[in-house]
Amino acid sequence: MTPLCTDAQGQPMAAASQESARRFDLAVDAYLGARVDTPARLAALLDDDPSCVLGHCLEGYLHMLSSQRAGIGRAVEALRRADAAAARVATVTARERSHLRALAAWARGDMRDAVQYWDAALAAGPRDLVALKVSQFVLSYLGESERMRDTVARVLPSWDLGMPGYGFVLGCDAYALEETGDYVSAEAQGRRAVDLNPSDIWAAHAVAHVTEMEGRVQEGVAWIASVSGHWVECNNFRLHLRWHEALFHLDLERHARVLELYDREIRRESSDEYLDVANAVSLLWRLEQAGVDVGTRWHELADRARGHVNDHALVFADLHYLMALAADADAVAAFLASCARFAATATGTEAAVMAQVGLPLARAIVAHRRGSYGEVVDLVEPVRRHIRRIGGSHAQRDLFDQLLIDAALRGRRLDLAAELLAERTARRPHNIWGWKQYATTLNALGASGAAAAHRRVEQLRNP
Repeated sequence: MTPLCTDAQGQPMAAASQESARRFDLAVDAYLGARVDTPARLAALLDDDPSCVLGHCLEGYLHMLSSQRAGIGRAVEALRRADAAAARVATVTARERSHLRALAAWARGDMRDAVQYWDAALAAGPRDLVALKVSQFVLSYLGESERMRDTVARVLPSWDLGMPGYGFVLGCDAYALEETGDYVSAEAQGRRAVDLNPSDIWAAHAVAHVTEMEGRVQEGVAWIASVSGHWVECNNFRLHLRWHEALFHLDLERHARVLELYDREIRRESSDEYLDVANAVSLLWRLEQAGVDVGTRWHELADRARGHVNDHALVFADLHYLMALAADADAVAAFLASCARFAATATGTEAAVMAQVGLPLARAIVAHRRGSYGEVVDLVEPVRRHIRRIGGSHAQRDLFDQLLIDAALRGRRLDLAAELLAERTARRPHNIWGWKQYATTLNALGASGAAAAHRRVEQLRNP
């Protein structure tokens, strides 16, 4: 029977030896640090010690994090190995039982049940970095920012500066605080985490989000430049930070720089990772909305998207794949039909999101591409307050807010556009895009505030 050992935070876990537990800790550190060698570290551990229950669970989580249909089958296989390892363990801890149940729930598509089991794991072991991190990922894609914030708040009293992994917890806290609008605390936590570990890209990412949401675009560019040298061992998540950098340059109308970043960094390789595709898709759409000719860049993304017509692991990913295909009538029809079947016949969390929010957004994307702007407004306006349910960050979901506003403008629904932009500029008073569109709208309406809105754009671009 496999003995109980302890992880770096002093929590019991099944492993063949304390050396195996140490190697598990190294794999967890790699995962939290978004390191490219995470799968290799984990594979080496499990090859030498197949009795490590949490190691198998982490392997399953990594497959689920791919958000691709093929990854689900691989996660189920990892769960089978985890269950077999648990059968050989003298004592299965409450934390391990919770992880086994969480992986099973996530693999069958029940993301809410999975989160409850991670809550249980954290109740049993509040210094469980894996439960904290995967819970944050899933809660982010459920659009439950407040719960994400509260999950970190519950475990923080069990951590201190001298404990291994403390900086990663601060990074999780920073992102959760940013997504709930506490930008001052979020930035402080994120910068503190980066001070502790300059290669903590998740914490650096949280600070970048703060500068995005507060419209501090010049500071955002400088921040990414100051920390990006520490990401040489990071995986493709570093490209998401380049996406953030591109958004800052887009606000400043540095279109040549945006395209350079796109070609040199964001799509230097034709990656099939859903986040890489989402970065590229949303950036090309924003560039086109700004009147920039993006050439043939859509073609490569469309080729990638065709391979994911039946994935439906995340509605967020589906919508970005669909946007990549929106100019291809036959491919779009097949994708929309697949989305409708998934919404009507599948069980699980994302099927309900697809039915209630995803399908209207999907149809709006296609309508926008063919110039049916009134139809876009009619599809999106009724669900706009529920878009958070597709998940992702505020910065990522802003694509769909912009889609609605752009359609209202192009479709001459100027009163609605003005209302939406009044809300936006009140909510994000330093957002250049919002003020620029507001100035355009007020000018089209002949409203007296147009000149002041134009001045506000210039003030924000040249503080």
